Order: sequence, then structure tokens, then C-alpha cells
Amino acid sequence: MKLSRRTSWFLLLVGIFQWVVWPTFLRNIWKDPRSFHDGPTGFLVVHAVLTAVQLLLACGLLLLGWRGLRGASRRTAA
Repeated sequence: MKLSRRTSWFLLLVGIFQWVVWPTFLRNIWKDPRSFHDGPTGFLVVHAVLTAVQLLLACGLLLLGWRGLRGASRRTAA
């Protein structure tokens, strides 16, 4: 599948946005009083897993966007 430059840039920007938003979200959850009560609570664990999954998806978006841009530049150079 070939991605356009526009789509590739969009994927890169969404991936970067995810890497800015989700660590901030987890930092705010960490400070929440519901996160710890004699150790980590389910509230913290669920949100930590959610953040980890989202960051993995963001890595996938970054990879797809990067590969799309690289492929687009090769198509125009050839």
C-alpha cells in the first residue's frame, strides 16, 4: 500500500501528539488520590495499561508515517 505525503505527515503528527498527551495524562493520574491506597489501586493500573497501549499504537503510527514519507520520497526521486 502506498501512502501519500499528506497522509504520512498526518500519521506522524498524530503519533507525536499521542506521545505528548499520554505521558501527561499518566502523570496526572499518578498524582490523583485514587491511585494509591496501601499500594497501587485498580484505578492506577487500568490507566497505566491504557497509556501503555496508546503509546504502542503511537509508535505504530510514527513508524507508518515515517515509512510512508520515505517511500513517497523514493517514488518522486525515481
